Parts: sequence; structure tokens; C-alpha cells
Amino acid sequence: MIQTVKTTPFSDQKPGTSGLRKRVTVYQQPNYVENYLQAIFDSLEGFEGQTLVIGGDGRFYNDVAIQTAIRMAAANGFGKVMVGQNGLLSTPAASHVIRHYQAFGGLVLSASHNPGGPDGDFGIKYNIGNGGPAPEKITDAVYDRSKVIDSYKTVDAPDIDLGAIGTQSVGDMVVEVIDPVTDYTALMQTLFDFGAIKALFAGGFTMTFDAMNAITGPYAHKIFEDILGAPKGTVVNGTPSPTFNNGHPDPNLVYCKDMFDLLMTPEGPDFGAASDGDGDRNLIIGKNRFVTPSDSLALLAANAHLAPGYRDGIAGIARSMPTSAAADRVAEKLGIEMHETPTGWKFFGNLLDAGRVTICGEESAGTGSDHVREKDGLWAVLLWLNIVAVRKQSVDEIVRAHWATYGRNYYTRHDYEEVDAAIAGQLMDDVRAKLPGLVGQNFGEDLQVAYADDFKYHDPVDGSTSAKQGIRIGFTDGSRIVLRLSGTGTVGATLRVYLERYEAADGRHDLDTQYALEPLVGLAEQLAGIKQRTGRREPSVIT
Repeated sequence: MIQTVKTTPFSDQKPGTSGLRKRVTVYQQPNYVENYLQAIFDSLEGFEGQTLVIGGDGRFYNDVAIQTAIRMAAANGFGKVMVGQNGLLSTPAASHVIRHYQAFGGLVLSASHNPGGPDGDFGIKYNIGNGGPAPEKITDAVYDRSKVIDSYKTVDAPDIDLGAIGTQSVGDMVVEVIDPVTDYTALMQTLFDFGAIKALFAGGFTMTFDAMNAITGPYAHKIFEDILGAPKGTVVNGTPSPTFNNGHPDPNLVYCKDMFDLLMTPEGPDFGAASDGDGDRNLIIGKNRFVTPSDSLALLAANAHLAPGYRDGIAGIARSMPTSAAADRVAEKLGIEMHETPTGWKFFGNLLDAGRVTICGEESAGTGSDHVREKDGLWAVLLWLNIVAVRKQSVDEIVRAHWATYGRNYYTRHDYEEVDAAIAGQLMDDVRAKLPGLVGQNFGEDLQVAYADDFKYHDPVDGSTSAKQGIRIGFTDGSRIVLRLSGTGTVGATLRVYLERYEAADGRHDLDTQYALEPLVGLAEQLAGIKQRTGRREPSVIT
């Protein structure tokens, strides 16, 4: 029996780069989840009788929101819902399930790398039929609808048993509970040389993978330990927890410091990796070598042909604007397309669908390829293992050889988290006002401004434009300063400052990164006045 329930709008349901992320307590308000889901359904057309995929990272409130979503999908006319067992699906696995089963779209319930638990964050993102995040024309429509919504549809039905694999029903709609790991694992086996990686482990290669008490634990146990033969215990923190075991599921050098320290010792394993809350980010550390996400993108693109799924080469590379230009040098040498897009994986979707690019990456630890339409943490780890197995070199040797060929882009990101939104916005406006006068200016001995703009993206596939995507200040020697406000936080604003300096192939590649970038750090402060305006003496996080 379909029920139409009266409601009133909320004013804060504007999706960001990765859906709508808020504190759990915000989502727990009566009708908050229902309003947002109905706004999504009201913004879509043609889904009558179609399949909707639903899954999430297992964080607190996941189970409640999924049951609500299933009932509302039935009331709104979907013919079938496919949901991961216990509500679990990594974000890349959800993308694959949508594509593999030709679903109409999917709901990914996650706040990615943000903290979980009753006092943590929650999120809902809609993915379209290609498996990728909804483009801006849909998210804009969802927001517009959310501001005027006056009712939502649901059915009066008991909760689905999410633990029982198989089919059940809600009203006239079929609900199929699927194993969240099986389809994704099969896909990985088509892309990588599992035999070579298995031989690598059999030969004594050692690895540690930190699943961070998040979604990739079941996937990692299955792939690394059960199939590839890595010893039991290779995967740590492998059981998904609604609170991420009270940890922070972001695979960076702050929250994975113990792993980093271990890899820097003679006793440590040969290879360390981690993935985040929903499985779309990655951290790669070799013995005595941390690989920056920007370098990882460039290295994976340069070596992708060593994996069976990419043996014929790649069509092109895309990177988010703040990501370093290391990948650009690879694309130039390979003679393939290179695209610079705004931050947000949704901007890669058109390029991937059009066959213009094969590998994409963001500096925020996200890399992926055309196998799905999301970034994919385990994919990146497996490609690295495939490269190591074929080249029979350590991560450090592979990185050094890359720099000797392409040069090194020294690169860092300074995050100022939970800054007062008004202050952060005014800071950006004031820097924007300075941009026209910066071109041609000299700062110090060797920093001459070549361009200064507020990045505007023109999609070469559909012709759409996206303005105000971040401030770029580029210098004649290849150095850059980038400032942007992040859309992934839930409180205040996160101001991100990206700093990059290029050192040629025959230059010095062994400098400390922060030391190498000191002049740019000082210049960014001179131009933006971050410390004075925010009252912060130093960034919240440096990566």
C-alpha cells in the first residue's frame, strides 16, 4: 500500500561534489532522509520498473537509511532493488554492479573518508546508469526540488532481512540481496595478472593492507589473502565497523602514521597500502618510499600496459585541476590526450564514456580507470602490485626511475579545516580580485607569474561549463599555487592550498618536500593572508 506523507522542505539539502554529506544528527531529523530521497526520485525520469542499486560503507545509520530507501523505491515505482548483504557495497563495487547489471542508477550511502559513529558524518549520493556520480544538471535539479518538496512516497512494509542473500519483496518490488564482493572480485581478475601477483607473494614479498575498519576489509581478505595467497594477517582492521572502530577512515599520513613508520624501517614489509571508508581512495607506501597520489597517478598511467587489462595502452589521462602536472608529462611522452577537470569524479564520467581517457586521478588519494565510473582504492593497489611483479623492482626503485625519466613534481597540500565559511569565502574573493594584476609579476629570483585565473572547465564532450572551480597561479618554471574550498566537509569550510614545483629529469629529486616548497608556502601566505584571516598558525593537515 503506497502512502503519501506530507512534509516541509529543509533549506540545507544542496549536494556537494560527492552527494549530500551532513552530521548523522542532521540526517536523523524527522523526514530529512525521506525528503532528500524523494527529491532525487522526483528529479529522475523513466525508472518505472527499472533496477536501483543500493549499498553503503557500513557506517552508523547506514542500515536505517537503506531500509527507508528500499521502501521509498518501491513506492516510487522501481521494479527491483539490488542491495549488498548487510547493506554493504564499496563505492567502486556499487559502480560496477550498476554497470554490470545495467541498472537505472544507484544510491551510495557513505560519507567516504569522513569520521563515522553517532556523532560522525553520513551521506547519500545518487549515481547514474553509467555507474558514476550524478552530473551537475541532476544535482542542481535535486537541490531545486528539495526547496519546495511537500510530500514523499513510501510503503507500509517490514524491514528487509539484509543478511539473507537471495530475493525478497517489498510491495510489488523485488529486493535482491547480493554478496558485495563477488562481482567486484571477478572484475579485478579480468584486469590484472593474478598469477604474477600470486607468484610475487609466494616468493616472499610482504605487504600490509589497512582496511581502516571500513568497507574494503571483506574485499581485501578475499582478494589478497584468499585468492592471491598473501599470509593471513596481511589485512589489518578488516572488519567493517559503524564507527570505524572510533578511528578516522582517511588513508593519509596522519591516520596511517604507524604504517608509514613501519615501512621506513628495515623490519617493515615491502609494501604498504590502505583504503578509506567507502573504498574509493588509496594510500601507497613502499619500503622507504611514500608515493604521493599525484605521482601514483603518473606512475600507474606510465606502467598500465604491464597489466593484462591495459596491455594495448591507454587512450588518455584525466586529472583534477589541483592534482600535480606529473601525469601531464606522461601523457605528452605517450602522445595521448590529457585533460584537466574540476575536482569531483563526476567530471571524469563524460571523458571515460566517450573513450577519450582510460585512467583518471585526483590528488586526494583517488585513482581509477574506465573499468568503473568511480575512483577505486583496491584497483590502484592491485595495479601497483602487478607493476612490481612484472618489473621485479621495489616501489622506491620504480619511483626513482620514473623521476629520472620525467622529472619530479614536488607537491603538497595544506588543509585548513572547519574555517568560518564567511571568512574563507571572503579570503577567496579577495585573492580573485588580485588575479588580473599578477600576470608578469616577479616574486623572488625565479618566480614569474605566467597565468592567474579562477579555473573554468569546458566539458569537451557535452559542451557544459563549470566556473569558479579554484584559483590557479602558475609560474613560468612550472610551479603552481592553487587555492580552493573543499565540498566534502560538513562543518564550516575547508580551505585547501596546493603547492607544486617542477624539478627536471636531471635535477635534484632527493629534497624534503616541504623544504623544496618553502618559497611557495611563503608566497601563498603573502597573497592570501591565511594566518591573519583564520587565526591559524599552521594547517590542520599537511599531505
